[in-house]
Amino acid sequence: MKKNRLNKAAITGIGIISCLGNDVESVASALKNGRSGIVYDEQRKNLGFKSPLTSKINGFSPKNYGLTKKALRTMCEPALFSFAAATDAVKDSRLSRELIQSDRCGIIFGNDSTIKAGVESVDIAKKYNETHYIGSGYVFRAMNSTITMNLASHFKTRGANWTISAACASGAHVIGQALMLIRSGLQDIIIAGGAQETNWMSMASFDSLNAFSSRTDEPGKASRPFDKERNGLVPGGGAASIIIEDLDHALSRGANIYCIIDGYGFSSGIDKNLSEPNAKASAKAMENALGDAGISPQKIDYISAHATSTPTGDLAEAIAINKVFGPATPVSSTKSMTGHECWMSGASEVVYTILMAQNKFIAPNINFSSLSDNCPQINVIHTARQAQIDFAISNSFGFGGTNAAIVLNFNGI
Repeated sequence: MKKNRLNKAAITGIGIISCLGNDVESVASALKNGRSGIVYDEQRKNLGFKSPLTSKINGFSPKNYGLTKKALRTMCEPALFSFAAATDAVKDSRLSRELIQSDRCGIIFGNDSTIKAGVESVDIAKKYNETHYIGSGYVFRAMNSTITMNLASHFKTRGANWTISAACASGAHVIGQALMLIRSGLQDIIIAGGAQETNWMSMASFDSLNAFSSRTDEPGKASRPFDKERNGLVPGGGAASIIIEDLDHALSRGANIYCIIDGYGFSSGIDKNLSEPNAKASAKAMENALGDAGISPQKIDYISAHATSTPTGDLAEAIAINKVFGPATPVSSTKSMTGHECWMSGASEVVYTILMAQNKFIAPNINFSSLSDNCPQINVIHTARQAQIDFAISNSFGFGGTNAAIVLNFNGI
């Protein structure tokens, strides 16, 4: 077992199921062209949602990924999305079956709800006045660890196998923990990622918080991170997967290397309530990530903001960004196009950042005109811009004050 703290972690494969597309080429094109994946959902309107807006995944079918009927019995929506994304990421990485099916390869995903499976099992019990008809598959669908248990069973990995639940920072904390496992020498490969179910059941209680945008007449313009006219987020989901690998291990097998994960920072801080953002804690996560990477804020070429389009959340992040980076570093939030992908977002936004760096552009923060009067100056990029991204930082902040930031190095291999 290697014990070298300086082991480096590389990203060698990516896969994604998103409202922007179900493959990296489609997603990269949507990002560059500022295409929104947000729609008006009549079903949510009929169910009494205050906001019937959501992002929509088109053209996805689990049948395209060769899943058996037996596998489908234990897989709910997040597991299905994750299986597809992870399958594509593994294929992209060109990892051999022998490497995947070893105790040096593990699976860690971020997921903080499987609500639909729980609701359905309760409905079946109520309908028949007994639990017999629920069947054996629902218990495995309804657990938060449904993704990792199903994926580990399919890929036959023998290393790490668990789920991180940390609200909207779940996917980012997964990447951070994978980094620590690689650095410590405990694992050579982690199939990492995050997922978020997209059904209406998963968002009913969230809708009741009055956190969603009311701009229902123009769905594509509803998500407006940092904009002075923002009035709430739009929910979204899907899954993103990232193959994180020991750099020496990746180089020895001739892997394609997208980037190095240079730093991970985390913090915690709650102000008045569980949903209240904390600018100081957000800044601390970014500072910790930069410190872990050993680079100055001036080295960062792009900030992938968490910004969800809520008045208080975006303001807190802008304050934190201005404190750490000042007013000049380019910032955008891909949530302007995807809506808030929740537990998935920490992983998906790393994939989006990789696609930007690969294709030498910064995705636009669409629907942005100007900052609100009480917001400190930050450099929001509102139209796609050609750019050389050598270093980037991706922010993820969640309910309960959980914060994470990831520093990506595209120039240090």
